[in-house]
Amino acid sequence: MLAASAAAPVDPTPAAAGAAYAVRSLPLPGANDDGIFMDYIAFDPHTGFVWAPAGNTGAVDVVDTATGKVTQISGFPTTEVEVRGRKRTIGPSSATVGDGVVYVGNRADSTVCAVDARSLVRGACGRLDSMPDGLAYVAPTRELWVTTPRDKSVRILDGATLSQKAKLGFDGQPEGFAVDAARGRFYTNLEDKDRTLAIDLKSHQTVATWNPKCGEEGPHGLRIDEKGGLLFVACSARTEALDAGHDGAVLSSVDTGDGVDDLDYAPARHLLYVGAARAGKLTVARVDGRGKLTVVAQVPTREGARNGVVVKDGTVYLAHASTPKSNDLLVVSPTTK
Repeated sequence: MLAASAAAPVDPTPAAAGAAYAVRSLPLPGANDDGIFMDYIAFDPHTGFVWAPAGNTGAVDVVDTATGKVTQISGFPTTEVEVRGRKRTIGPSSATVGDGVVYVGNRADSTVCAVDARSLVRGACGRLDSMPDGLAYVAPTRELWVTTPRDKSVRILDGATLSQKAKLGFDGQPEGFAVDAARGRFYTNLEDKDRTLAIDLKSHQTVATWNPKCGEEGPHGLRIDEKGGLLFVACSARTEALDAGHDGAVLSSVDTGDGVDDLDYAPARHLLYVGAARAGKLTVARVDGRGKLTVVAQVPTREGARNGVVVKDGTVYLAHASTPKSNDLLVVSPTTK
């Protein structure tokens, strides 16, 4: 575990006309000419840390959002795979916040490990027989739900021991995750079927199947507004609000630009944050009580920036897709509170 110095702001970029946001780069340690491959990152509101699994570096980078200091947790396994005819190194790729720990999924060795949220010391690990993708901690049952799309399943792990308790099979590839404790549900998409599923947390039965109509590329990320009964679904170039409290109908949508994967939601502000990697912009959308989405800002970022997480002051940290190459997080901050 190596500490890296805090990064200074790098060439703040003006936001779109009328939008009160500025953009800066936060360099990460361990970079090389291949860039750093990132997927799902996570924000822990209890510590103020952003966790960024940094794939091909074999590390997880932890950002203290109060000081800007980056600490690198090293020593995660990596392996080389062939993707679309090219060699690529993979490693830790996903993180989610649990009870005093942060769980890290690793595609290299199909493990999920618990890391102490404050000391950053690695604890228990569990090994799956399929590569983990998204992770979601389910507080009411103290479980970790893991999407494993390669064999069309979701794995349910004990949150303490990380031993597997159940395997749920589907007729498509699970993509995206959201936990609705108020309704006792876990939501995921079948990306290749263009469907969104509601799964009961106790019986593990699929209790509803909805059609977001995202098209050929299917639905991707999910977030839930438990109080409002709204489920937000990220399509490749737009985001929708579904009526999760009733029949799953699409209540509204906003265009975001192409290249959306995951998204984030700040329930206290009723704001959605959606990074579009191909379009190179961040869309901020307000949600009203009826599920109507309204764009309040579209901030130019850069190609590849996606999968943002929003922290307490409304700042968004964006991970970066594998192409084009990048060695940093992009930080989009409101210039007025």
